[in-house]
Amino acid sequence: MHAQASRTALMLPALALLAALTPAAQAATTVTGQVTASLVLTSSCLVNGVAGSTNINFGSLNFGTTSSLFTQASSQVLGGGGGAMSILCSAGTVPVVKVRAGSHDGQATGGARALADGAGHFVPYDFFTDTGFANLLAIDGTISLATSTGVAQTVNLYGRAIGVAGLPAGTYTDTVAVELTF
Repeated sequence: MHAQASRTALMLPALALLAALTPAAQAATTVTGQVTASLVLTSSCLVNGVAGSTNINFGSLNFGTTSSLFTQASSQVLGGGGGAMSILCSAGTVPVVKVRAGSHDGQATGGARALADGAGHFVPYDFFTDTGFANLLAIDGTISLATSTGVAQTVNLYGRAIGVAGLPAGTYTDTVAVELTF
């Protein structure tokens, strides 16, 4: 037992020397803080499912194909996909559609607007906001929609063309400017 005591006595100074040469273990340090996150949303709208600020396609008014001797032709402005014009705006906005001037306004008797064949012939037509064609939408006329809830709103816009005696067969067109404010 004496030999074991002497071995232990020799090891103690060696362990003390080893402990003195080894740096002391440091306690872990914790740092706290936060990350800030932000997002700025601006009011916006989709017209017929498409976003943008210029050259938006609000739809088309196609009176179809008929005889040059027609008396009246009626149609509805259709947005993309064949349905009525659709406006989806940010919740809380109040969308207003303004139907501005066309390329040939005032060129034909019988309507404020005109379809042209490019050879000096015109077909008068007008826009209306009802299927009975009682509510005329004048040039620069507006269609006010309800305050948006973030759900698409339908804009019903109709056109009626009036036949004119002596019109030659051909393709008659017009381009009408439209604005959306919200």
